[in-house]
Amino acid sequence: MLIRPPATDATTGMVEILDGRTWTRVCDYQELTPGRGVAALSAGGAQVAVFRDRSGALYAVDNRDPFSGAYVLSRGIVGSRDGVPTVASPMYKHVFDLRDGRCLDEETAPDGRPAVLRVWAVRVAATEGAP
Repeated sequence: MLIRPPATDATTGMVEILDGRTWTRVCDYQELTPGRGVAALSAGGAQVAVFRDRSGALYAVDNRDPFSGAYVLSRGIVGSRDGVPTVASPMYKHVFDLRDGRCLDEETAPDGRPAVLRVWAVRVAATEGAP
């Protein structure tokens, strides 16, 4: 799920991911480097890759690369393809749409499953004590 914070340099708050029932704190929005990802654990223990793009939008997808099985997508290269926000896996360079998790290069992973990452809801929540 895509979240676009207000267009201001003063955006603050805690980035959180939703595992279906529980919001889990990841880090402060200002700590996310635009164009880079971070790995986080959901309340249920799943590894999630969280990204802030250069426009300030947030994305969260599974951290596990379905082609290699490695938990590395948070270290992938953030970019775009035909205007679609993407991350390229650092393992075999497969490119995934950050909006819906689809692999833009191949439809199926080596195990025969669809090459689609789970997309996580992500938000910026007010920090305690903030106005």
